[in-house]
Amino acid sequence: MSGGEACDGKKLVRSSSGLRMVPEHHAARSPFGLDEPPWVPDKDCPRCMQCETKFDFITRKHHCRRCGKCFCDKCCSKKVPLPRMCFVDPVRQCAECAFISQKETEFYDKQLKVLMNGATFSVARGTSEKSEMMVCRLSNNQRYLFLDGDSHYEIEIAQISTVQILTEGFTPGEKDIHTYTSLLESQHITEGGNTRATGMLLQYKVPGSEELTQMKFTANEDFNSNKKLSAAWLAAMHKVDHTLTTGLASAEV
Repeated sequence: MSGGEACDGKKLVRSSSGLRMVPEHHAARSPFGLDEPPWVPDKDCPRCMQCETKFDFITRKHHCRRCGKCFCDKCCSKKVPLPRMCFVDPVRQCAECAFISQKETEFYDKQLKVLMNGATFSVARGTSEKSEMMVCRLSNNQRYLFLDGDSHYEIEIAQISTVQILTEGFTPGEKDIHTYTSLLESQHITEGGNTRATGMLLQYKVPGSEELTQMKFTANEDFNSNKKLSAAWLAAMHKVDHTLTTGLASAEV
């Protein structure tokens, strides 16, 4: 077992929102996770925060588990999975949050699985032209990128500064290169024409150092099956930023 997955114990906790299966240690939580929001106090919410229906003995209050706002049953009736908060069962959410969570569930079910299954790339570290064939995958706890070949690297997702997706037919600096973006911040990757992703430049901080380390990933052109896996893996990396940024921004409205 790799060091990044050595302490993956989980525990079942109960909150006012429902049962959650969370890591035993806070440091082991996924960087894609969300904290439970504070609920709007009942005394501050005499009406539904969507349709403004007045609450009474018949019209009950319900809190959205994602945004914490207060709604009537009509405006907060959907129970949708919310993996980013580690809920065991689907939980009650308002229409806006339910839509976001459904999109994120699709992301968790498809894109993260692609990243965890891994793909093979030719990897060059720093400015070196010497490369090594390595299998790259996202760790099961979603906290690290593992690179395995003759060498082994573990890159913490939270320490990744920028990701640049490289497209076919261009070199860094030319117009159709996807712009730099952070996995965990608010920028989006900018698409450039009808190009195909062929690689990735990754910049990250090594623990204990403030300097950025760079790695270049290049898809192997020798085998069509591997090339397809690599392209799918790069597409999933693209969607990591887009999906999570959309969810975070919408949840904070």
